[in-house]
Amino acid sequence: MSLKTLTENYPILKFLGNKYVIVLAFFIVWMLFLDNTSYLEHRILNKQLDQLEDNKKYYQEEIKKDAHSIKMLKNPDQIEKYAREKYYMKRDSEDIYIIEFEGDTLSDESTKSNAL
Repeated sequence: MSLKTLTENYPILKFLGNKYVIVLAFFIVWMLFLDNTSYLEHRILNKQLDQLEDNKKYYQEEIKKDAHSIKMLKNPDQIEKYAREKYYMKRDSEDIYIIEFEGDTLSDESTKSNAL
């Protein structure tokens, strides 16, 4: 079979053999997959950008919480409350009793077995 009979039997080959169609197909493949600014590269960068924006929102919320905590700690009564709750500090005239329940802490046996 010759090229002429093939194009007569299959008119789509005549269309696909057009130099403009070939150049257009090459351009599309190049832009989608091979170029530095390809579609696939943009998808990866957009995913990273979304993750960074989520991180930004999280850290901004944490900054607001910390700023509120700092503002609260400017009050001497709040400093005392924080020291008592966090570091178990006490006044000279009082005793502190720390009550631990069974499920609150790990037993010594389980920590020894995890260390091995």
